[in-house]
Amino acid sequence: MKITFKLFATLTDYLPAERQYNAVELEVDPATTIGSLVARFNLPEKLVHLVLVNGVYVAPEERMARALVDGDTLAIWPPVAGG
Repeated sequence: MKITFKLFATLTDYLPAERQYNAVELEVDPATTIGSLVARFNLPEKLVHLVLVNGVYVAPEERMARALVDGDTLAIWPPVAGG
């Protein structure tokens, strides 16, 4: 199945070279979870702050087991600081 995987800010460095700006189209196994993609791309868990699937927030306690389906867009942002 195909999904779109988007990383923002400093996390874009974890995407492969064939990315389009901050996104990559991935062919993944059915029932791939958010947690398995975080592990696959070696994202530091402390930097996985805001997670959306198709624009809908996914709470931290749901992320490891939340399965993706064909056509999903997974977007992840690190913590943002400013002032």
